[in-house]
Amino acid sequence: MTNLRIQAVDDDASIHDWQYVHNLIIPGGVLSLVDVRARTGRNRMEVAYLGDTLVGCTTVRPPTGDNRATATVIARVLPEYRRRGFATRLYERALGQARALDAQVIETVVLASNPDGLRFAEQRGFTEVERYLLRESDTVPWINLRLT
Repeated sequence: MTNLRIQAVDDDASIHDWQYVHNLIIPGGVLSLVDVRARTGRNRMEVAYLGDTLVGCTTVRPPTGDNRATATVIARVLPEYRRRGFATRLYERALGQARALDAQVIETVVLASNPDGLRFAEQRGFTEVERYLLRESDTVPWINLRLT
């Protein structure tokens, strides 16, 4: 893990890599490159590499007036790199970014079909707040969790 390199999503290559991780882990919420570029304008997004190999990504949705000082922290790690400490490192880094933004409440969101992600969040003190479907055609709910 000493070779883990984390960098901001700030060029075409990193945008593509972030998109790849997101779309693999969230197959029902596929984002285009245009969607990802738009998110870079409002969120803090990073990608992580083991040497030159893509391992995962993070998103920190900063607090805004609409969400009353709540930041959302998301760490995603490709399945073949899980259980090696990468998610913990990415999560802790993203959590630090959220706290530096003066977030009073920290939340995360996990797709119900991702038991690894749900277990990871619960082991770090997150508890379920709500489940919801983004679209009527969705069959797998999203789970909002809050750090307690």
